[in-house]
Amino acid sequence: NRDVRFSKDKRPYNRHLSAILSPDGTKMEQGVFYVHIGLERCFAGVAWWQPAPELLQAMRKAIVTKPSAFRAMVSSLKKAGLELDAEDRLKRAPRGFEDVGDEDLAQAVRNRHFVVRHDIDPATIHSPALVDDLVDFTLRAKPLLDWGRAIQGTAVAA
Repeated sequence: NRDVRFSKDKRPYNRHLSAILSPDGTKMEQGVFYVHIGLERCFAGVAWWQPAPELLQAMRKAIVTKPSAFRAMVSSLKKAGLELDAEDRLKRAPRGFEDVGDEDLAQAVRNRHFVVRHDIDPATIHSPALVDDLVDFTLRAKPLLDWGRAIQGTAVAA
């Protein structure tokens, strides 16, 4: 909380509540389910957010060396009404990936994060239907989790 005793701005720093569900129960694990309920925006996400450099490199390498698996994951997400988020994408290809020719793969290796989002209607945050909506979203986002987990297993072993 902000110490507002001597400040004209009495608003709190955080204007939202959030929660993360991860495999090990910590914020440090990758491949998480995230819920954000805020005054400005409400959404849920499944994410590999700011993965460690070795994991990000392994994900980029998997995109290039196993394009059919990556495209199958993207296709499954698209059929489920989801799309990988392009937020914070690099403007140029990272070192070692400059020669990627296929446009979809070239765009993908520039990602710093691998995220799908689902907007939540603020009117439903007090409704029991919210749980069903979030479970449905997570099941639709499962291809991203499965893809990332398979790569994570090889990145740790390498």
